[in-house]
Amino acid sequence: MKKVMLVDDEILIRENIRDCVNWEQEGFVYCGDAPDGEIALPLIEQWKPDILITDIRMPFMNGLELCAIVRQRMPEMKIVIMSGHDEFQYAQAAIRLGVEDYCLKPVSASDLVALLHKLSARIDQERLEKKKNAYSAEKLLSDLCGGLITTSEAIEAAASMNLHLTARYYAVVIFDIRSHELASYPDRHAAAQQIDQALSQRLDGMPDGLFFKRSRTETVWILKNASDALLAETVFGAAEQIRTELENLYRCDISVGIGSVQDRLQGIHTSFLEADEDKNLQRLYMQNKSQLWELAGDSSIGNVLLNRSSFMEFVKIGSPSQLGTFLPQFADELKQMNWKASMYGYYLLNDLTLEAFKAAKQAFKAGDNVAETIEELQHAIKRIKNWDDSLNYLKTLLEKLWSWRSEGSDKYGDMIAKVKAYIQANYNNEKLSLQDVAKQVLVSQSHLSKVFSQETGQTLTEYLTQTRIRKAMELLKTTRDKTFEIAFAVGYNDQHYFSNLFKKVTGMTPMEYRRQGTPEEKRPSADRDIQNARRDLWA
Repeated sequence: MKKVMLVDDEILIRENIRDCVNWEQEGFVYCGDAPDGEIALPLIEQWKPDILITDIRMPFMNGLELCAIVRQRMPEMKIVIMSGHDEFQYAQAAIRLGVEDYCLKPVSASDLVALLHKLSARIDQERLEKKKNAYSAEKLLSDLCGGLITTSEAIEAAASMNLHLTARYYAVVIFDIRSHELASYPDRHAAAQQIDQALSQRLDGMPDGLFFKRSRTETVWILKNASDALLAETVFGAAEQIRTELENLYRCDISVGIGSVQDRLQGIHTSFLEADEDKNLQRLYMQNKSQLWELAGDSSIGNVLLNRSSFMEFVKIGSPSQLGTFLPQFADELKQMNWKASMYGYYLLNDLTLEAFKAAKQAFKAGDNVAETIEELQHAIKRIKNWDDSLNYLKTLLEKLWSWRSEGSDKYGDMIAKVKAYIQANYNNEKLSLQDVAKQVLVSQSHLSKVFSQETGQTLTEYLTQTRIRKAMELLKTTRDKTFEIAFAVGYNDQHYFSNLFKKVTGMTPMEYRRQGTPEEKRPSADRDIQNARRDLWA
């Protein structure tokens, strides 16, 4: 039953409307009434009616003023204006404020009931559409991992689902279970589903964690904590414990990718990309290890081993001038390899390569397009025919790892500058996308998204929004253009969406911001506005 409230300064009208309708029979609840907008406002906030009927001309706070406040604070509430024949212009102004309908005094009971039923049906339809389009927890978490939602939008969506999302620190773990690897089970698909259920039960029992199915084989786990050290310990410890338990229980291999600890909600995207890359590297490592163990059983190969720890140490502290001494000693065992008769040497070097990449990810940031680089190196391994070729390959591997090691913290400075310049030049294009920007700097969308987040502390979406809102603030102060014209000029074709977004970022509507006067007179500088807006948006 929809709740109805009446505001009118004439007591006879209030009593007549209250008494002439059988509210319960018609499917409504009459909350009560008030003689003017000032008295009505706290009652509206207390009663939260679905439908508000208000006169226009009232003392203290008239109907138009009341409508403006209610529309801003409770946009879903339906408002009906009552007016006399000589107040039609006021009624038109009210409709421009977003009022649903108006009726002329005196209003009959039948006309009022018909109007209320029409509004009730509209409310039901809107609620149904909202329910259909509502964010699911799985979509929210997926969009966070994909960098497809801003911080404020994510917090708002989580609040609507009573989902506790915010925390001081975040990290992402990806579990990957492939049914074709469950060779010992007659029904591999059923076995994979069983492992999925067991994984879900364990994750569901862990505190401060949210998870969702990313695909048929992958489950993404987002962990939260107030302590970065405790979160890091939980991520590695719990992920390893769960993986070991399931592998022992179901005699299978599970790939696990782990992302870094992040201190912002939008950092979930960065941690997810790292976890995805780590998972792929882990899968390659496991597949190669399996082949290596099979070939190691061949007695004709001999006991060929490589000192992995010395190689990893050389990756971290070695130099090109030491290559001539280090490599022949390290690769001495490979002299006995018959590269034509066995694949063991190829798998051995591939295993070393994958382990070196894992170590590089922990010691320093790995470079661009790790998967492509690994694929290139694996092709190079296949071309090895003798010991000298293996030395040259190891030299190439070390040089690649050292190039990453030597890159400074600003290694992506040129690319970030080009991205920002392109956005600054094209922010007014409503269809501007991540794909468009990635094409300009000649990198993949996922790599650009990851790098931009890491290097700037914000997603591309947030930077684009910041750029557009900053330009809108400038136009509001320096021109008399209408709000919809400014919205279009900065890349938004929907004025309503632009106004809501502007208020989220700045704390004021466009008109409120314009009325504050010039920045020098009544407000801090525009730069400070943007800084405050960014702080509020990304907090």
